Amino acid sequence: MLETEPNDSFLNYGLALEYGKMGEIQKSIELLESLITRDENYLGAYYQLGKYYELTSEKAKAISTYTKGIAIAKTQNNRKTLSELNEALFMLED
Repeated sequence: MLETEPNDSFLNYGLALEYGKMGEIQKSIELLESLITRDENYLGAYYQLGKYYELTSEKAKAISTYTKGIAIAKTQNNRKTLSELNEALFMLED
């Protein structure tokens, strides 16, 4: 499907998660960074990217990613994701 729709946000997000499941965290990070560059409003990518940054000990990047995601979740009025991002940020800063 990605061959015909290489910029499809959902497909790229799914691929990034699959790479993460296989332990290829850096590839997941690259895909999610690229996804956010193309589609900054794809909210789910912020949580996952932040978690992958945490796994690679990139705390400052994780905090920045969660913070950006929180701002977008507020504009989208997405309370569930806002709560998840706030919790992730709280746990990281604790």
